[in-house]
Amino acid sequence: MPSVGVKLYSVFFKFLLKHRLQNRIQSEDSSSSSSSDPFGVTTRPEESVSPPNPLFTDGVATKDIHIDPLTSLSVRIFLPESALSPAAGSHSGKPRSFNSLAGSDLLLRRNSHGSSNSLSSHKSEARRSSYAHTTTASEEEVYRGYAPSSSGKCRKLPVMLQFHGGGWVSGSNDSVANDFFCRRMAKHCDVIVLAVGYRLAPENRYPAACEDGFKVLQWLGKQANLAECNKSMGGGLRRGGGGGEVSKHVVDAFGASLVEPWLASHADPSRCVLLGVSCGANIADYVSRKAIEAGQNLDPVKVVAQVLMYPFFIGTVPTQSEIKQANSYFYDKPMCILAWKLFLPEEEFSLDHPAANPLVPDRGPPLKFMPPTLTIVAEHDWMRDRAIAYSEELRKVNVDAPVLEYKDAVHEFATLDMLLRTPQAQACAEDIAIWVKKYISLRGHEFSY
Repeated sequence: MPSVGVKLYSVFFKFLLKHRLQNRIQSEDSSSSSSSDPFGVTTRPEESVSPPNPLFTDGVATKDIHIDPLTSLSVRIFLPESALSPAAGSHSGKPRSFNSLAGSDLLLRRNSHGSSNSLSSHKSEARRSSYAHTTTASEEEVYRGYAPSSSGKCRKLPVMLQFHGGGWVSGSNDSVANDFFCRRMAKHCDVIVLAVGYRLAPENRYPAACEDGFKVLQWLGKQANLAECNKSMGGGLRRGGGGGEVSKHVVDAFGASLVEPWLASHADPSRCVLLGVSCGANIADYVSRKAIEAGQNLDPVKVVAQVLMYPFFIGTVPTQSEIKQANSYFYDKPMCILAWKLFLPEEEFSLDHPAANPLVPDRGPPLKFMPPTLTIVAEHDWMRDRAIAYSEELRKVNVDAPVLEYKDAVHEFATLDMLLRTPQAQACAEDIAIWVKKYISLRGHEFSY
């Protein structure tokens, strides 16, 4: 059974969640549908957020990008320090540390007294001299974050699209808990994580959040194509005289999108993994199906696997776990139904909606085309049985679809702020990494896991 601390926190959590859901309903009732804003929101004022940090704090650098001028859709990029190791064949095989990379654009870091400290004491002079012809003294005093080396010898890493939980109506890609979890996944899986800040309900109902997820996948493909065009034109950034820089970046048809340098230098979109947490798992599954329907139109992006962590599935005919554990920890069934009512349009509300029930007929495309799917479930979660049933249907059509069930665990046991540092959450991250690496490792070029 869960600990006494978890039980007590669950009572407080459910009380707070119920209060917030009721407030969402009241605020929606007081506003007319004609005044709804399609731009939407991706976070709530009451939620604590973690600011982006371009320094490799704890081995991962982050930045935020607003990718759609018409909506609030955004992504947070998590770049692991391992991306700065030289590409295969360009070094003796021993990865270099962050501090030893004299060839990367890593400038000086300020200490607590305001003076500048070199990132590496014995390499600082070499780094300064390597930039003597491109930067002035005043420029060198300012830390500008990581800018990729133009040598093109940095590693290409797989990309993981991560969709946070929160019952459609709360949570964010830049929350403290989600930031911690994404950092953990970036390091454990050795991938670039794109945490998606999709639009929340009830301001934007279905299919807004799901379409936002697919839009990020399309944006990733566009970024890869822009980067390739940029490379064919002789590079995106050329140094001018007197320390100036002349931008040669390729932009899209509207001039709204520059090549994202972190992705251009380090991302391999042909090895893309989708990871969804709770309702985010529903989004991941939706994006997987849309990717199958899009086919080669997504090139060079290829979804090679997906991870569904305690998916937010439900249905009209209850399962055994839905009957026996309807009042389970943190997210009980009555509150989740209320969240579904806030998410689905009134005229479409049904617990057998394709976004809610993965086992409804004619959901499309055929399950045999789905990517390998790892499903994480918790023993004390009323949603577990339907997630297991979906995995069984995938295995019937020969899709690699294992289920990892964690004993004495509750919904969001590996991603909830209170539980992130537990041994069980750490073990879950390691289990995910072991399975994911089967599909993202480059056989013949790197060690296969």
